[in-house]
Amino acid sequence: MSEDLLTQSYDYTLPEGFIATTPVQPRDHAKLLVYDRKTDTITHTTFKHLLDFLPQECDVFLNDTRVIKARIFGQKEAFEVGNDGVAQGGGKVELLFNKPLDNTHYLVYIRGKVQVGSKLTFDQDLVATVTALHEDGSRIVSFEQAGKALIFEELVLVLDEIGHLPLPPYMQREDKKEDERDYQTLFAKNAGAVAAPTASLHFTPALFDAMKKRHKTHTITLHVGAGTFKPVDATNILEHPMHSEYFDIPKSSAEVLESKKPILAIGTTVTRTLEYYVRTQKTHGECDLFLNPSNPPQRVTHLLTNFHLPKSTLIMLVSSFIGREKTLYLYKEAINKEYRFFSYGDAMLIL
Repeated sequence: MSEDLLTQSYDYTLPEGFIATTPVQPRDHAKLLVYDRKTDTITHTTFKHLLDFLPQECDVFLNDTRVIKARIFGQKEAFEVGNDGVAQGGGKVELLFNKPLDNTHYLVYIRGKVQVGSKLTFDQDLVATVTALHEDGSRIVSFEQAGKALIFEELVLVLDEIGHLPLPPYMQREDKKEDERDYQTLFAKNAGAVAAPTASLHFTPALFDAMKKRHKTHTITLHVGAGTFKPVDATNILEHPMHSEYFDIPKSSAEVLESKKPILAIGTTVTRTLEYYVRTQKTHGECDLFLNPSNPPQRVTHLLTNFHLPKSTLIMLVSSFIGREKTLYLYKEAINKEYRFFSYGDAMLIL
């Protein structure tokens, strides 16, 4: 089997202390590694100099999803058992919203043992009823408030009041007030993500305005799901069950994809969405595209991204642009230059 197909081939050792748990301030002072494929050269700079490297003629695509407060804490409802009226069950529970499945059913993860029919109670009279259990650990629930079933738009308003931002588990800390600003892009619009499109977090208002003046910018929506953090457990990467996430591409953005214009994708979420459209011509639905060296990009010409977890689908996506060996070489270079890794970390631009 080719080394490019082995999950273990995408492993690397990250020294202790390299995981960023807070962002650099100002945000555009983050480090930026620029790799030019035509000249095979590496440049170390900072994000505020991004526009110095972008080809003048390229269009820029952004993900306008908004991270919701998807993590909520509550209680399992106790129930009476037998003639003695003794209550059983109960106990604390943590629920992580993932995505809506239809108008009234939602895919979630629950920390705490539950069964079909279990009722979970939260602040503001929010109640979740478990309707199905999946082998992968996910659960299906319905939500109601004061006896009324909640559709997604109503549920988000409740979550914004009682929930917590779902910071990635590797940060190993609880969310703070500052994260409500830091873990959200400047252009976040459509609620639904449980993780931020992190390559976009480096923009300051001034830099973002400067980019829009120089480059035509377009938006897509991909609601990043919890599956983005799911490790690849299969020995062969092609046997990994890729997660799916809801996406929407406006007509004006799709038209650009039908042109020959060079495209910069700000982040892996944008890349997967655009490449899914190229392959399927679908402008909305569920995207489950897995980009890797055996399935390289067909339309995106430039990529801006952060540094990703070992053996993740995201480092495999980067490898689809420049190859596995070059990707690991650049990661080693970033470690030698003391770059900060993962969601709040530094960035890489592939030209």
